[in-house]
Formats: sequence, structure tokens, C-alpha cells
Amino acid sequence: MTPDDPARSEPPRRATPADAATVARMLHDFNTEFETPSPGIGKLTSRVAELLAGEDVVVLLVGEPAGGLAVLSFRSNVWYPGPVAILDELYVRPGLRGRRLGSALLAASCELVRGRGGALLEINVDGEDTDARRFYEAREFTNTGPDGTEPMLYYYREL
Repeated sequence: MTPDDPARSEPPRRATPADAATVARMLHDFNTEFETPSPGIGKLTSRVAELLAGEDVVVLLVGEPAGGLAVLSFRSNVWYPGPVAILDELYVRPGLRGRRLGSALLAASCELVRGRGGALLEINVDGEDTDARRFYEAREFTNTGPDGTEPMLYYYREL
């Protein structure tokens, strides 16, 4: 590691509305990299600024300038006394991958959920994304329910 290596940077920090353009740029770049549609940086910046002003969505940034992010959404759940969180996005810029920034973001995400009294962090991963699946499974995430052997599936319907 060199002195300017992002892996030696400060731990992840919570983004503020002032970081909305940075978050929007990274989310746009993430979608572009994986050939997923994006509403564009302008629309994302506006939406992210609005969300960061509340408590239901938290974005963690790592590095200076930011080299990665984690986007978490919190909600109530009948099965757990505290909030449940879903990791909506975890992204590290391509040139910074392999430096444990994703691991730092995931660990900070888990700590944030625990700190809010939560007991569950959910993550949706595309079935063919073997790198992401390997990453999360190496960090004790599973795609089966307790005492189950069948994979859990995620269903959705845009309304």
C-alpha cells in the first residue's frame, strides 16, 4: 500500500445532502458500467439530495475523493423489533477495486444497522453475478433461510 492508497483512508462516512452530486455520479457510473439504464446525473442528484435529508436512506462513502459507496434503505418489519435494512447498492470505482473498500463499506453498513437496533441486512444479487455472490458469501451472507436448503428468490413488479 502506498500512503495515498484509499485502503488506508478514513473509515466510511455518512453522506450528507452536500454529497448528492458525488453520490449521483457514482450511481450513474455504476449503472453505465453494467449497462443498466440511469435517469441521468441531474435527476439522480435531486433525488439523492432529498433522500439524504431524511433518515430512511443512508449513503456511506469511502475515500477522499469518494471511491466507493453503500446505499442503505431502512424500514420497519413485523419479524424484527428494530429496523431492517436493504443494501440497495454497493459500488467501488473500477480502478480502486481489490483494495478492501467494498469490505470496509459492508462492515460499516452492518455496524450502522446494528447501531440503529437492527438485526437484519438484506442484499439482492443477480444470480449470474458470481463475483458479488462470492463476495457476500465470504462475509457470512446466505441466500437460504434459517435451516433451509433452497435458495431464496426475489420477486418484483414495477407499478
